[in-house]
Amino acid sequence: MDFFFNDPSEIRLPPDEVRIRDLQVQVLDEGRKVKVYLEVDPFQKRPSADLTITDPRGKPVSNVSIIESMLRKMELTMHLRGEPVSGQHTLEAILFYGSMIEPAENSQEPGSIERQVVDTSSRYFEMP
Repeated sequence: MDFFFNDPSEIRLPPDEVRIRDLQVQVLDEGRKVKVYLEVDPFQKRPSADLTITDPRGKPVSNVSIIESMLRKMELTMHLRGEPVSGQHTLEAILFYGSMIEPAENSQEPGSIERQVVDTSSRYFEMP
């Protein structure tokens, strides 16, 4: 598959070499949502990512999955569940590739996806 707006000087990397280049977070709407910017290396195969925000107690308050992104630079808004909690929050990004594992013959169970994690990154930010 060919991508729009390619920079011919950038070399597309194989899955095991793709890394997170940049991860940023900005608090919006008085702590009800955050803007997230995620940038990854140029890639040959489309990567997936899981983003999770946890509050100061370690409780997940928002998460999103990006499946086989066609874009290297992603910007999204994550809405936080529950009442805003002030203090240090954590945004964790996990960059991975998935491959389908077929169920055993005669099995009634659905297939599953095996994840190959290639990189992780975290950012800490303060909620008012």
